[in-house]
Amino acid sequence: MSPDPSVSYCCPRRCGDNPIMTCIRGVPFCGEPYTAVNKPQTGEVSDLNQQVWILQDQTIVTVPRTDSVTPVTVTVVPCKYPEYLEQGRGIPIYMGIENPEMCLSCEDIGGQPTLQLKEEEILDLYNEVAPVEPFLFYHSKDGRTSTFESVAFPGWFIASSEIRHPLYLTSDLGGKNNVNFNLSINA
Repeated sequence: MSPDPSVSYCCPRRCGDNPIMTCIRGVPFCGEPYTAVNKPQTGEVSDLNQQVWILQDQTIVTVPRTDSVTPVTVTVVPCKYPEYLEQGRGIPIYMGIENPEMCLSCEDIGGQPTLQLKEEEILDLYNEVAPVEPFLFYHSKDGRTSTFESVAFPGWFIASSEIRHPLYLTSDLGGKNNVNFNLSINA
């Protein structure tokens, strides 16, 4: 039986140990059975300085991981139509937080690409008839670390720097701009 081409499918093994599903429109890379995406994967994100993402006044900021800190639960869903986007930059994903349900978005504000947190349901974005580029990020993994590059602003990455400062977008890699994160997806 052929998969329904109007539905995005993914491999339950998550192809090649990538925590983000890597199948394209019903064709899993490893040939495993098909399952439709009906809920986001969840997990948490920390940077290489062991700062975790928390929600503070409708903004995601980074703070040191301690027993008294509860990181936000990050939600992740692959783009249903990756073939419409630039290939070779990473796996296009929608990223958000679970409670309250909001999604990360990239907008031009005053001529500067800016990271925003918007009240959007991640599965609504996933189920759109075309990719919603302001909400998409190319997820690239190198070993245990991940980067998240804006689809709407290629070359601009989610970054963290100082404690209790908001996440932001940067095109200046290195220095105080930390663009490498640990994405831990729950099993």
